[in-house]
Amino acid sequence: MRYRGMPWGMWSLFKKSFEERLTSVMHCRKDDAYRITANARKDYQRIINDLPEFEKGDRFKMNIISCTMLCSFILNLKEKPSVEQATEYYEKAMMIKPMKWFCRMMGKMKFSERDIEGMKKTAAFNAADRNPYSWNMEYLPYEDDSGYEARFHKCGICTLMKQLKLQEYIPAMCHLDYAMSDAGGVSDFTREHTLASGGPYCDCGYKKKA
Repeated sequence: MRYRGMPWGMWSLFKKSFEERLTSVMHCRKDDAYRITANARKDYQRIINDLPEFEKGDRFKMNIISCTMLCSFILNLKEKPSVEQATEYYEKAMMIKPMKWFCRMMGKMKFSERDIEGMKKTAAFNAADRNPYSWNMEYLPYEDDSGYEARFHKCGICTLMKQLKLQEYIPAMCHLDYAMSDAGGVSDFTREHTLASGGPYCDCGYKKKA
């Protein structure tokens, strides 16, 4: 994957937030936070350049890029954080004003015809059959028309974080689904299983708010 384009844009947008949370969440000194960020950028670019290009129509490119950002920072910490600390760090670093705005805009389209058609296309695409850093999912509408479940059988985050020996932090990535759903304002997010914990799949349930 080339660094220019979306990877460059996401680094530019979130870099400051990831750096600031190094002091407020990870309790790093400001000079250490600056150094960690500089080194994280090098790892970020290296990992991005090693990833295959995502196919046109693969909606999960942003997911793997944001995963790469978290991994790049964790790799450069002197002491490994707890999973709880990494979860707080990632959520606060990602949920900045532009991200919350994006979630609200996506929320306005949630459960629309366009949204449903997009979910069906993604389910049929099976991108992970050709790219191990992408996802395969099923689209499962609820019988009572109260929403739907996206059920994932292959996960690019699991692939990349295991490769980087950071698999213990996969739950930190998964937790962001709750925050993004809350920011969207139209759905309650539910989950029972994850591939990272040994489950048969990852289920992402979106139930319409009353």
